[in-house]
Amino acid sequence: MAMKNDIRILCTRPLSPNMMEVANHQGLQTDVLSFIDTAAIESVEVEQEIQHALLLQTVAVFTSMNAVEAVAACLKGEQPNWQIYCIGFTTQQLVKKYFGAHTVQGVADNAANLAQKIIEDGLTEELIFFCGNQRREDMGSILGKANIGVTELVVYETIALHHKLQYSYDAILFFSPSAVDSFFSANKLSNEPLFFAIGTTTAAAIQQHSHGKIIIAAQQGKEALMQQAIDYYS
Repeated sequence: MAMKNDIRILCTRPLSPNMMEVANHQGLQTDVLSFIDTAAIESVEVEQEIQHALLLQTVAVFTSMNAVEAVAACLKGEQPNWQIYCIGFTTQQLVKKYFGAHTVQGVADNAANLAQKIIEDGLTEELIFFCGNQRREDMGSILGKANIGVTELVVYETIALHHKLQYSYDAILFFSPSAVDSFFSANKLSNEPLFFAIGTTTAAAIQQHSHGKIIIAAQQGKEALMQQAIDYYS
């Protein structure tokens, strides 16, 4: 293994100044470069759909922090009467922040497992899935096979940011399949870095582009994944 001060890490999401300081203190050169951006869809149609959902006593599903923030911004503090299923960690924390901890009915680590959780809980009615324009098909496909109706409401869009790498990295941290696809659309790696993935879906996306070793997050959250990378090289 290289000396720590020769190790260069790329994190594809912004990190707190404190986490950057921790990495630097360990002698790791850490760069931050985002390969996607997101924007809430601010249209009359989407706003009307969200306002209509506010009036319903229904089941709502969130698999992205961006979807939670987009819906919360539209509701402007109004509290819906929803039973909410979501993925952890950050998404769950935002659901609790905006809608209250009492609304959380179930949590899983990815969309496929969350769909299975909904089925196991015996849900038979239709639900609303607040999502982005690049959502995976897992949720609708799995629930559809269980005869659970899914109304998908796209509330944000993902925008690819195509950056060309200036350096060769020993490790790269990814937090979404969309960021993985955006990264590899602009970069061909001459080396095989070590990849850290926030979850199994992101890891599967990496495997479509590289045969490099992948370490999956032991805990959810971008800071926890960065700490895992720091610990690996410590």
